Amino acid sequence: MTIQIPLEAPLMETERFALRRVRLSDQGMLDYYAGDRRVAEMTTTIPHPLPPGAGEAFVARVAAPDTEEHVWVMDGTQADAPELMGVMSLRQMDRNQSELSFWIGPPFWNTGLASEAVRALVATNPLKNDTLFACVFQDNPASARVLVNCGFEYIGDAEAFSIARNAKVPTWTYIRKMS
Repeated sequence: MTIQIPLEAPLMETERFALRRVRLSDQGMLDYYAGDRRVAEMTTTIPHPLPPGAGEAFVARVAAPDTEEHVWVMDGTQADAPELMGVMSLRQMDRNQSELSFWIGPPFWNTGLASEAVRALVATNPLKNDTLFACVFQDNPASARVLVNCGFEYIGDAEAFSIARNAKVPTWTYIRKMS
């Protein structure tokens, strides 16, 4: 299978890492971190246990020319850190809006990397969105703090299905106006 990753997305750099597009060499670390139950259970889309080939399928899906999900990895090699520390994504919605999602590998929790990545994504606004949304599970207050620290405002409660938990989970929903 030949996978071509679009190059039109900007590289976003911070002091500690760059947010760059996913590449084929990321598959192993994507499987490693996404296969951690603690990561999977805080997302709606990552199953646990992670099936074989999940990293390859993820890269192929987000590399497709018609994808509605734009994904960047946190690459710390510029600062002598690991090549993949977490993932940020924007899923396009109607009316020039996107939904922000992210996860961070457990070795990098509570280091400020998530806030730094969200700030870089918001500052660059790579899809030129008017509005960003984000939802976090209510048992993940650390991710809620990241959003609030990056200028997102709480707009209400909802629920979302978590594949890893095989259950509906209460969420908090946030919004950030970009213009």
